[in-house]
Amino acid sequence: MSSSTTAEQGYRPKRTAVKVSGFSLATLAFQTLGIIYSDIGTSPLYVLNGIWPAAGGMPPDEDIVGGISAILWSLLLLPLVKYTMISLYFGTKEGEGGSFALYQGIYPPREVDFDDERTLTGVSIHEKTAQNPPKKTLKQKLRWPLLVWCLFATALTMADGVLTPAVSVTSAVGGIAVAKPSVINSIVPISIAFLVALFFVQQFGTGRLAVAFAPVSFIWFLLLTGTGIYNITSHPAIFRAFDPSRAVMLFVRTKNYDLLAGVLLAVTGSEAMFANLGQFNASSIRISFGLFVYPALTLAYLGQGARLIADKEQILSSVFYNSIPGPVGGPLYWIMFIFAVLATLIASQAMITATFSLIQQVINSKAFSPIRMHYTSDTIQGQVYIPAVNWALMIATIVLVAALTNLANLTNAYGFAVATVMFSTTVMLAIQTKYVKRLPIIVGVILFVFFGFLDAIFWGASFRKIPQGAWIPLMFGCILLAIMVHWTWAKGLEDAFDGRNRMNLRHFITQDKRSSNDDEETNSVADFEPLYFMQSRSGSTQKLADEDAVVDAKRELQRIPSFAVFHKITSGRGVPHTFVGFIRQWPALPRVVIFLSVAMVPVARVPPENRYAVTKVRTVEGFYGVTYYIGFRDKFDVQVSAMVEEICEIEKQSNPNVSNAVLEEIWSISLTATHIVPHYHVVSKQTTTGLLSPVTNYIRAFFIESIYRRLATMFPETANWLTSADEIIHVGINAVI
Repeated sequence: MSSSTTAEQGYRPKRTAVKVSGFSLATLAFQTLGIIYSDIGTSPLYVLNGIWPAAGGMPPDEDIVGGISAILWSLLLLPLVKYTMISLYFGTKEGEGGSFALYQGIYPPREVDFDDERTLTGVSIHEKTAQNPPKKTLKQKLRWPLLVWCLFATALTMADGVLTPAVSVTSAVGGIAVAKPSVINSIVPISIAFLVALFFVQQFGTGRLAVAFAPVSFIWFLLLTGTGIYNITSHPAIFRAFDPSRAVMLFVRTKNYDLLAGVLLAVTGSEAMFANLGQFNASSIRISFGLFVYPALTLAYLGQGARLIADKEQILSSVFYNSIPGPVGGPLYWIMFIFAVLATLIASQAMITATFSLIQQVINSKAFSPIRMHYTSDTIQGQVYIPAVNWALMIATIVLVAALTNLANLTNAYGFAVATVMFSTTVMLAIQTKYVKRLPIIVGVILFVFFGFLDAIFWGASFRKIPQGAWIPLMFGCILLAIMVHWTWAKGLEDAFDGRNRMNLRHFITQDKRSSNDDEETNSVADFEPLYFMQSRSGSTQKLADEDAVVDAKRELQRIPSFAVFHKITSGRGVPHTFVGFIRQWPALPRVVIFLSVAMVPVARVPPENRYAVTKVRTVEGFYGVTYYIGFRDKFDVQVSAMVEEICEIEKQSNPNVSNAVLEEIWSISLTATHIVPHYHVVSKQTTTGLLSPVTNYIRAFFIESIYRRLATMFPETANWLTSADEIIHVGINAVI
């Protein structure tokens, strides 16, 4: 085989973490305020009333100090230490974060070599299977359990994308009722109106939204800082809350474990810092949280605790709004209200963008059906907008707000999802310390015991809230988990079938040697020697992958003056099994056959002159392997003329005596190029025998043929590729999996 010299650009479809410094880093850190922190930054709206509801009566002063102490130490140990100092260190090489990224760190996906992808022939396509395969290691045995665990955490994080807007916006809008009790019945419609506007602006992209939202969040945190400092002066003894024993004694004294469910609300949004890593980078997140967000939250909670001790029942009904300095309904009150509403809308943005990032990860890892994604940044590939997910989140959020008018039920649901995801992250971090970071096992044990204990006590408190609303994220999580596990399993079976049945082109298509020198000029397609389709004696083309396969069928294939682009939908060396089926259905071969692989590379746009890499098959005339390099912001637009230029160039290099007539013919037939889009029509095989085999085989067939096959048809991998202007032939081949 020979390769094009003009397209050897060295592109690889591998992202890298965003690296910036100086002013660019400061700008990125500022932008994080508008995307990541408004979730945790709006928790002061409802945390203290989550711990001590107005209907529960006024707590003693020591209990208030203990509650504030629990909040302060939770903020220190979880978002600051666990997430900004530790978790961000465990992002993938591509700069992704979140539970699924931790799984990919332990079990990285196979890197695709597109130079090898263009190899259609070779000594051997398949590796020999060892007669005595080695025993599975502990890491290999844990692969599926950890995958299911991480997919469940990922599903709950996506559920947060529904719960965060519902809780945050409803809490902020509720401030109207404090100043204007007459509008209490309008809180839900007003909240829904704000939510519709929020989801509508998602299409403008993370970068643009960050530019608009970051100044608002910046002012919001300044307001929290200022009001917190002012409120602390009403009871300076609140600084006793920095003593952790105050938090411990709270639970010893009250024996009220449920208080932790309210404290948990103070750290909601912590996972967004890690899940949004792909949208920014670790340094920007650490700078903005450590230097600005964390101090603002600390002062805000201290101030609220001080005012609650000083004013007691006067502010208990709505601690946040009643603790705003000045009269209720005064200028500062409405300023805080406006920025609270804006901040909660931005808080919703944190989990929405995190959901987009997670969906992107699971789609790229083939754990979710392919759906259309729009890349919204020229510099950061992780910034995506997914229309289908956006509108689905909007509908689910509106339904949730309308159905659960009780804010306590919403916060219960919210806390359970957060606690479960935090515990999942701790488990994966502990495992990564050994298998990825290569640290001593004692490091992972210490990390798991310490943070696992903190996460577990929060999770236990939130688990008790399942009857009061925590069942909602559990239901969402289980549904999404079932979808992702099913797709991962079925797609894995289909890809395994494709890998087993890939073939060396020379094993089933052969061409007689010329009677004269190879240097003789070739003038037209009629001058090519005939091609033959080879069939094994058993009737199976799969056996032709072996060099010693016995052939007893030899059918001549007519060459027709046409140009075909065969889209490869799966990666791997050799010719896909779908092409063998194509030859069976169409017993003729075009003059030019291109096997096209698509490689999305970690740059926004690829220059036109660098988009195509071409490899020619020397042993079978007219066959080429082509890699189409596309930037993540490029529109998929296969230009046949650009490929023909590369083909003609490589023909001149491989045969200096090639005639102009041949090159002109290639140009001529390329004007009516046909795109061939293959797909597998999956069929479930009979896998069990015995008394229950009819039942198990029926269930297996139902999940593969009735569910997966239909989903694969609805969401084809080529959905984002081809335009309606192309002439397309769809070729379906049975795949018994």
